[in-house]
Formats: sequence, structure tokens, C-alpha cells
Amino acid sequence: MMNKKSACVLVSALAAVGFASALQAQNKPIDIVTVVKITGISWFNRMEVGVKEFAAANPGVTTRQIGPAQSDAAQQQRLVEDLVAKKVDAIAVVSMDPPTLEPVLKRALDRGIKVVTHEADNQKNTLVDIEAFDNTAYGARLNDRLAACMGQAGKWSSLVGSLGSQSQVQWADGGAANAAKKYPKMTLVDAKNESANDAEKAYAKAKEILRKHPDIKGFQGSSSLDVLGIGRAVEEAGLQGKVCVYGTGLPSEAAKFLESGAVGGIAFWDPKDAGLAMNKAAMMLVQGKKITDGMDLGIPGYNKVTVKKGPGVGVIVTGQAWVEVDKKNYKQYAF
Repeated sequence: MMNKKSACVLVSALAAVGFASALQAQNKPIDIVTVVKITGISWFNRMEVGVKEFAAANPGVTTRQIGPAQSDAAQQQRLVEDLVAKKVDAIAVVSMDPPTLEPVLKRALDRGIKVVTHEADNQKNTLVDIEAFDNTAYGARLNDRLAACMGQAGKWSSLVGSLGSQSQVQWADGGAANAAKKYPKMTLVDAKNESANDAEKAYAKAKEILRKHPDIKGFQGSSSLDVLGIGRAVEEAGLQGKVCVYGTGLPSEAAKFLESGAVGGIAFWDPKDAGLAMNKAAMMLVQGKKITDGMDLGIPGYNKVTVKKGPGVGVIVTGQAWVEVDKKNYKQYAF
């Protein structure tokens, strides 16, 4: 039987353990996991540079990036489910298909996990959605460049990585609306062909369209791999200078086709900076801070963000981060 003195010692010891545990919990690193659409492609390899750079610049924060091996919304959902089960502090996800992720992201929020998304301004169960720019304006600008190359006349087509990729569909729709409004002699055919974020599939789809519409004059791509597949098909057909190709891409990947003329130009935002922006937003949420309209996040392209209410529980934070290049200036960007 324990005497009074022993009981006091035990209570003191337990209190000390509890206090130490509390201190340990306070000193626990903030664990942020970024989930991308697909691993192993240059776009998201570049994003991972930003994810790692953020941790290196912020002691007390651990970051890592994961993603499915294939462009598959169900695989991405399972990865997020695993993170919810592990109860990480924050999840930053580049949504393959926003509606597919809604149930699991709601569970994340219900468990106190902070959720940040990217390229998903229709996502409801997110606290912050980061957009590099106004998506409709971006698509319209790509279309203006395409129209100038086409002489503002002729058939053109568009590709998207998937019909579930919100931002890519917005770019394609922005281009279509722009052409309908400003270029009456341009005719959109076979709009929003899906490439599954795969250059080989974009190539096959472009070849199919070239066979179906031998008089086609232009293509507008959305996935960073679309211009690679389209450019290859145009080059093989010897149609450089006759068929215009513009879309999202990375300078290092599109260089060959920019040089040959199979691709007229590309646009992009630096995925590294998007990775930094998502992780900064996640860290701020964990720390109980808010992103406010006009705030400078200290990241190129996100120096004066606009903030508006999102469709669900969170806000949409928009930067001014797009860059456009062609054969003349793509070498200025080493990624």
C-alpha cells in the first residue's frame, strides 16, 4: 500500500511527465505533405524543389512530396486518405479531380488537418486554394498568341490533361470563349481532348486530329506534356510553320520543338514557386495566421495576392505568376 509521501512523489513524477509531453508536443515539427497529380514528370519534379526549399528555409517544418505513379484520381485519393489516417498537420494537394477528393478532404478538415489546394478553385473542402493567376485570362492569352500565329482564321483544337482538371478546363474554355468573341474566322473542332497528362497520348490524339482535319491550323494545349505530343506530331508531318501550337509547358522540355518551329510558344508558372506558396499557406494555417488581400507572400509571382471567398469553407488566393516564352527567350529559364 502506497504511503502519502510516495503518492506525492508519484503525482509529481506524473505531472513532470505530462509537462514534458506538452513541451514535446509544442516542439514537434510542423508536418506538411504535398500531394501532386503524378510523380516523375518534370513539372512536379520542379515543384518538389520548392517543397524541399521551403523546409530548408523554415526550421521546425518538415515537408515531403508524394503522388501517384499514374495520372489517376482514385490513386491520388488513396494517398490523401493515408495522410488523413496518419493525421499529418497539413496537406497541400494539386487536385487531379476536385470532386473526387471532396469526401476525404472533409475528413481531413474534421480531424483538424489544414488543407491547401492548387489548380482547384472549385474545391469546397479546402481552407486555401492557391492559383498562380486568373485561369480564364491565362487561357485567353494563350489563344491570342495562337490566333496571331494562325492569321486569326482556320480550324483549331484544344487538349487538356483530364476533364476533371479544373484549371486546365478553365484554360481551354477561356481560349474558346476568347476566340468566339474576337476571332469569328477561327473554328474550334474537337475541343478538350484528354491526354491523361501523357505526352504519348497527346501525340496519338494530335495525329488523330491531323488525320481527321487535314486543314487544321492550330492547337492549344493545357497539360505541360500536351505541347510535347502535339509538337512531335506536327514535326513528323512536316507541318512546322503551317500548324500553330501554343500551350502550357516547361522551357527545358519544349526547347526541341521551339527550336524546330513545331511549337510556336509556351506559357507557364514556375512550379517551384507554387510549391513554396502552398507550403507557406499551410504553415500559416497551422500557426493560426491568415492570408489577406494584397499580402506579399515573399515568393515571385505572389507578391500582391488577391483573396476572395471560395465555393466552400475557404478562400481562393490568386497571384500574377505567369510567364510566356518562345524561341527567342526560352533559354532565360533553366527548368
